[in-house]
Amino acid sequence: MAQQSWQERRAIGRAARERTPRGAHEAIGDVDRDPIELLRMSSKGRVDALIPLRYGRMLVSPFTFYRGSAILQAHDLAATPDSGIVIQICGDCHLSNFGGFATPERALIFDLNDFDETAPGPWEWDLKRLVASFTIAGRHLGHGDLAADEFAFLAARSYQTHLREYAEMSVLDLWYERITFDRMYESVQNEDARRRIRRGIERASRRTHETMLPKLAERSGDAWRIRDAPPAVFHIRGKSTLIDKNDGWMTLEGSREEIIGALVRDYVATLTPERARLLSQFTLQDVAFKVVGVGSVGTRCLVLLLTDPHDKPLFLQMKEASTSVVARYAQHAKDGDDTGHDGQRVVHGQRLMQAATDPFLGWATGPLGRALYIRQLRDMKISAELETFSDDAFREYAALCGWALARAHAKAGGRAPDISGYLGNGDRMAEVLVRYGRGYADQVEKDYEVFRAACRDGKLEARSDADMSADFAP
Repeated sequence: MAQQSWQERRAIGRAARERTPRGAHEAIGDVDRDPIELLRMSSKGRVDALIPLRYGRMLVSPFTFYRGSAILQAHDLAATPDSGIVIQICGDCHLSNFGGFATPERALIFDLNDFDETAPGPWEWDLKRLVASFTIAGRHLGHGDLAADEFAFLAARSYQTHLREYAEMSVLDLWYERITFDRMYESVQNEDARRRIRRGIERASRRTHETMLPKLAERSGDAWRIRDAPPAVFHIRGKSTLIDKNDGWMTLEGSREEIIGALVRDYVATLTPERARLLSQFTLQDVAFKVVGVGSVGTRCLVLLLTDPHDKPLFLQMKEASTSVVARYAQHAKDGDDTGHDGQRVVHGQRLMQAATDPFLGWATGPLGRALYIRQLRDMKISAELETFSDDAFREYAALCGWALARAHAKAGGRAPDISGYLGNGDRMAEVLVRYGRGYADQVEKDYEVFRAACRDGKLEARSDADMSADFAP
């Protein structure tokens, strides 16, 4: 079969509008559901004592609620039309899941950085979640409805513009494409945004394993021990543990070294030989439970502290990978996932979508059969400080996120020409997505009020970090 040119594939994408007109994407989907029941469903299997902390972090604002409730939007989107163009998607593509991190060559790049929900699915799902996140955050942070709409428009338009560029790019050039901080600096026009990029580079240079060591750990004789700081960090079998005594993790037979040793051996088998050899030069010092994020709170997550012969540290994060919300609701995900292991699913999606991937990224199966994926913890990673953004900085950030998502989709799916043809050249699709973002932001605010009422009435228990920390105060 002859290979189609990118122009022919762009025409195929344009023809897909006949089946699903672009105006159909204004629909927000099936919102006739109980948000509380869906949140309870997504909390099953988590550490019971940490579920109130998950809800407490979600309770802060409509935007934090949105961050923690990816299951709701996936449910709703399943009832909306799509273009029929399926690629590997992020699945939780909101504006706080982008950031800066170092490549293995130590260059600082901007990219997607969370892939817990990745799976094959409609590319529109990622773009809609991104657009709606700008609408919701823009409103919540006091920028006003008109500015929030503008942020959403700029994210969608940037995605469209860059995807067209990527549609004309060779396969290898696209595979090597990276959004470096130097390129970001050149692309932004606003001096406030440029100042933030310069400051980001400085912050990233300070966020290394060595600078983390005294903050997270302390010397105990000849070894290093991770410092307990509940509820965020605690030893599973220590006096500050939040794991119930009847939990399977508490009743495992064998020493810590035996249990973690088997887990690490399973993980190392997923690394390339040279990276496995690199890791073999480190010695395990300590292991603790670490609570992360908003939507991930309560999932099993460990931080491992290792050191080399020079007593220099390496922090690894082992994080539970559960069923993707995309896989729950998108038929494409069920058809396309042949790994059978959610940790491998996350790693596969991350390697496909990111421009450069953590050299220690791998997966394993825990002693109770839980799927895990492993990566470095916070190595030169930085995220946007949204609360301090001016309108101009938000505009620039919206364009950067749209650019990064276009690059990720183009690399992972190989279908940039098809998607670009569907989007077209004008403002039509961006305007439709602004209306989608506005409508879905209204729905999120309604769901948030239902959630607040459930917390207030005792249907759900919500506790803040400060409340839970106080339980451990002397």
